[in-house]
Amino acid sequence: MMQPKPLLCDTLAEHLTLSSNSLYEHLNFFKMKKISTYIFIAFALFSVACNNYLDVNKNPNQATSVTPNLVLPQAIVATGSLLNRYNTYGSQIGGYAANAGGFGGFNETVSYKYTSSNYNDLWPNTYDNLQDYQYVITSTSGSFANLYYNAASTIMRVYNFQLLVDTFNDVPYTGALQGSKVLTPSYDKGSDIYAGLAVELDSAMARINRGLAAATHPTPLSTSDPMFAGDMTKWLQLANTIKLRLMIRGHGKVTFANSNFDAAAGFLTSDAIINPKYTRDNNRQNPAWNTWAFSSSGAAGNKAWMPTTWMMSFYNGTKLMDTLRGKAIYFNFRRVQYPNTPSKKKVVYGDSISNQLGHEGNDVPAGTNGSFWYSGSDRGGTTAGGSMGILKGPDAGVPMFTAAESYLLQAEASVISLTISGITLDPAATSFNNGINASFKYLYSLPNGSQAAKLSYVTDAALYISENAGNYLVDFTAAGTTDKQIEAIITQKYIALNFVNSHEGWNEYRRTGYPRVSGTGATTTFASSVSQSTRPDRLPSRILYPTTEAAYNPANVPTDISSFTSLIFWAK
Repeated sequence: MMQPKPLLCDTLAEHLTLSSNSLYEHLNFFKMKKISTYIFIAFALFSVACNNYLDVNKNPNQATSVTPNLVLPQAIVATGSLLNRYNTYGSQIGGYAANAGGFGGFNETVSYKYTSSNYNDLWPNTYDNLQDYQYVITSTSGSFANLYYNAASTIMRVYNFQLLVDTFNDVPYTGALQGSKVLTPSYDKGSDIYAGLAVELDSAMARINRGLAAATHPTPLSTSDPMFAGDMTKWLQLANTIKLRLMIRGHGKVTFANSNFDAAAGFLTSDAIINPKYTRDNNRQNPAWNTWAFSSSGAAGNKAWMPTTWMMSFYNGTKLMDTLRGKAIYFNFRRVQYPNTPSKKKVVYGDSISNQLGHEGNDVPAGTNGSFWYSGSDRGGTTAGGSMGILKGPDAGVPMFTAAESYLLQAEASVISLTISGITLDPAATSFNNGINASFKYLYSLPNGSQAAKLSYVTDAALYISENAGNYLVDFTAAGTTDKQIEAIITQKYIALNFVNSHEGWNEYRRTGYPRVSGTGATTTFASSVSQSTRPDRLPSRILYPTTEAAYNPANVPTDISSFTSLIFWAK
């Protein structure tokens, strides 16, 4: 792991000035920098450090303490920004987005012949985020007053470590996050980490319940919680749902200590959304909007990537008919039209349907508006927003864990008869349909959380199921075998995660092989047209460890890792 570079005393004043200039933003939007730059201790530190620079028993660059109510919120918001990067990584590898024509320099992102430089920001940024959660956990250990801060940070620590395992497999876990005590931590096996993460969740839930049962409750999270506003029942639901995901992915490959869940809380039934009051001005926007739509000044976001023909086939009638979600997501969405004359081929309104990863032409997938694809009639850089769909607006929250994914996890747990203690699962068909409902509900929600006028997610979800009657990918009653039921569940999860949490759709494909791919056509596979993968599906198996690990932790970083043959422990 990289060692931090110390600040020299004669540069500390400049460092603190930069911190003070951004104090307002930090306090209001929880975007504080690393602990060593927190302003309320920084000036005190500066006044002592530079006057006593010869005192070798004091580190002039090390902050002595920071209260958890300041660290936790900025860490949660940092997770929201981190998820934007994971979503980008998942969308580009996992079939949701392809390179737009007229741009160049895609290199390994279309050939899959990855180097350690590809997506190499995921590793340091995730560990950086984990450091903040670990700080709260360590500083609140044994404190009843800060019990909720400790438990919430533990749950978020688990969430981040699962991101790392699902991306890199073996990573530093037991020896990580110990600062200068362990500069070159060993790597733990991904399966062992999964088992440890489930134990961490159990302990976090026990601490929350201890606080809730006490006559005098611990300090509430309230304004320090930009996700649940201090609702500890929702934190319990999140912990239950993360544990369910761990147990399903690790099913048959991980020995978990127990199968207990918090019965009173249950699983997530509403979306876990991070929103520290994002706003359009001064770069305080929703990070996905800032990346893909417009900057706060109105400059266009990333237009070098657009939806794939593969993904559109799940909406426009090629595979499934899903016009209503298609319209909610894509600007000027158009479906495939089938003429009455059987001898004629189907007609697609729009341009060529050859948009596929690796394709260098200027074609756009049918039914979209190219790289300007997100919904909303207002297309102005400084006025767009306030719409439903995926990129709702600069003030929309970041979905960390959706109810749709929660319900579809429960559906799979029912199908495979996963051993669960404390909670009785609904029938798989019920959870499956609830997952579809929840997907519609999320897409129909506006940035403020209200539902778009004159739309009913319940009615439209039912219409979607009836329009695809007999197709087991939508009509669960038609899925007559366990394999078909799993395929239906994962396919619906893949659709629900489209540009919401694309990395999770990619994870589920690698774990199950669904949605099913075949051949080389733009509607039958999301593999790149110029893939160099040696796998039967012509897709990569993973990305590589970043170059920093080879430089700073060479004795421990796994070697001989291939983006084509090295698998995450739960992958097929």
